[in-house]
Amino acid sequence: MIEKISRLKHPGVLRDFTWPVDLSTFGRFNLIYGWNGSGKTTISRLFRYLEHRDVPPAGQGTLCVGGTDVDGSSFPQATTQVRVFNRDFINESVFPAGGGDVPPILVVGKEGVGKQKEVDRLRAEKSTRETDLSRARTANRQTERALHKHCTDRAKVIKDTLRIAGRGTYNEYDKRDYVRQAQKMAAAGDAESYRLDDSTRDNLLLQHRAIIKARVAGVDYVLPGIEQLRHEVASILAKPVSTSALRALKNDPQLGDWAREGLRLHKHRNAKVCLFCEQRLPPGRLDALEAHFSTAYEQFIQRVDEHIERLKATSDRSDDVRPPDRAALYDDMAAEYNDAREALEHALSKLRQFIDALIEALEAKRGQPFGKQELAVELPRIDAGVVDRVNNVIQCHNDACDDFQARTGTARNRLAFDIISQDLHEYSRLAAAAERASESLPPIEVELNRLSGEIARLEREIVEHRQPAEELNKDLWAYLGHDELRLEVKSTGYALMRHGTIASGLSEGERTALALLYFLKSLSDRRFDLTKGVVLLDDPVSSLDANALYLAFGFIRQRTKDAGQLFLLTHNFTLFRQARNWFHHLKGQNKKDINQRPARFYMLDRVREAQTRCTTIRRLDPLLEHYESEYHYLFACIHRRATPVPGETLEQNYDLPNIARRLLEMFLAFRRPQVAGKLRQKLMDIEFDEVKKLRILRFVHTYSHGDVISEPEHDATLLGEAQAVLADLLELIKSEDVKHYEAMMSLVDPPNDGETDQ
Repeated sequence: MIEKISRLKHPGVLRDFTWPVDLSTFGRFNLIYGWNGSGKTTISRLFRYLEHRDVPPAGQGTLCVGGTDVDGSSFPQATTQVRVFNRDFINESVFPAGGGDVPPILVVGKEGVGKQKEVDRLRAEKSTRETDLSRARTANRQTERALHKHCTDRAKVIKDTLRIAGRGTYNEYDKRDYVRQAQKMAAAGDAESYRLDDSTRDNLLLQHRAIIKARVAGVDYVLPGIEQLRHEVASILAKPVSTSALRALKNDPQLGDWAREGLRLHKHRNAKVCLFCEQRLPPGRLDALEAHFSTAYEQFIQRVDEHIERLKATSDRSDDVRPPDRAALYDDMAAEYNDAREALEHALSKLRQFIDALIEALEAKRGQPFGKQELAVELPRIDAGVVDRVNNVIQCHNDACDDFQARTGTARNRLAFDIISQDLHEYSRLAAAAERASESLPPIEVELNRLSGEIARLEREIVEHRQPAEELNKDLWAYLGHDELRLEVKSTGYALMRHGTIASGLSEGERTALALLYFLKSLSDRRFDLTKGVVLLDDPVSSLDANALYLAFGFIRQRTKDAGQLFLLTHNFTLFRQARNWFHHLKGQNKKDINQRPARFYMLDRVREAQTRCTTIRRLDPLLEHYESEYHYLFACIHRRATPVPGETLEQNYDLPNIARRLLEMFLAFRRPQVAGKLRQKLMDIEFDEVKKLRILRFVHTYSHGDVISEPEHDATLLGEAQAVLADLLELIKSEDVKHYEAMMSLVDPPNDGETDQ
């Protein structure tokens, strides 16, 4: 239920209203009395904004609903069912300015009860399926976001890894490229074939980052046959020199070399004496030396010397081998090239050591050529393919130079496929989840469409405009006393007819009757649950005569008695009295605790302390609640306001002429029933001071018109005399009927005036 109007800031008279702390909250039945201009329309419009789930456009309103304050900005999300009857309802729903049909009232006939139950069941099922669809869509969005994030992140990794300066295939790599390649790899099922080990991946990264280099020359060198070299040396060592050797020279290689050189010098100089000691040479000595150093000996020594020179030349050629510098080759070939180059250099070093050993063996043989010797030098382990290994790496480098773009492109592709293959399992999992989530939507949507179609079909069968139209026509006939006005059913609503043609020129009474009866019938609309809803009627009997008013109240009471909460706002005292008596006889209304009573009574009253014309909601004046006539309350108002209040403004006196007029009319109608005519004739028949009578008459005529508070364009001087005029009016009543005056004074001015409980 709506418990109170917590706050209301409005340009009208309720411009800064806050619910008084000492005022009881609304009950199930609520009667609010207030004259025109006191703020009833403002309150009804606030409730109407809640009904239509609209935000109040002017001012701010807050309603306390179920113990919680609901600000106007939250009205669109509110769930409280409200129906409001006021002038806006009449102008918008029943008699719109542009014409048009009256909206239909949807009720369920007896034959449609079963179908309505089926509709309710289908609606519950539809609600469940809508929840399922909402959850499925949420899951679908979540899986799509997860897949999108994965693809976007991995595409960014590939792009950042393989981006190059200038134009490049992977410079604009994005999610679409990643998805296309991942889908193809997943379909082929060959992700493992794209996986790279760490070494290969590092080499490909070096290829990707490489800059183009120049070709380099290969190593132009062939390793000698070491077995052949050893065989040749071994053969020389194994062959002795055949000659007449001198034992001393044979056993002393140094002496032999010295003697050989000396023999050559003596023969060359044809010396007869020893060139060393200058003694005569012994006979036959030179011949013995020549026999020792025979031709065979000389040939053998020459052969040894020549072989040593060949070995040295072979060693020198190995020293001249200079492989290219590693920096000249691409970085990805560095490791392989370093290994091959080190292997080559190691082989050449072992070759040179081997040759040196052979030379050393030959030199030893040269000193002792007359005996057989065995070669003690072992064959070294030398890889015969080391030169080819070096040249193969160099050839790969040169091939890379010749096709640099294709090589780097291939490296980048392999790196990209490697990155994709590493996360392909996660991609496949996310893609499968997204596909399952997406595939779950169509069946639910199809089922929802089926349910909606079935509900619409059943509703078309059970929505029958004719029944409420006929019931409204019966109400109109009972209300107006004739059947000239009738509602005819149309596809979009009702058309108001008079004698078979569209009705026009309706009187205010006819308009009010139709609008009120239509509103009361709409409370049975199946789109509104009356027992749980809030109903508000703002001055529902405007422009009705007394007979119509009683009839209207009967309809109101009958159609709203089961409402979850009812608000009745009126300035009509007859309607007020009827509703008050109804509420007084409600079960539980006599309980001492006001919070346990079903009905509450309020009034819209002027705020005396305000500097501008304002009203507030307060509990109903006891004189209005407990007496059958409005006269008691009017008399009390005049009595209370006849005494000037310090600081009171002219604007605060605007309602006094109207109150004075209504009190005077009631008093004179009772005191001068025999005088025909209007107020002037009745007043002039009273014996009272003529000047005061004229001032009273001018006051009530100038600032009142019926029961409507006038606008402030009249002479303000009389308003300044309001208290004096009211005192004259009370004096007139006293002079005319002193007992009546004294009895009224005892009612309106008791010792604890205003403290009576609701």
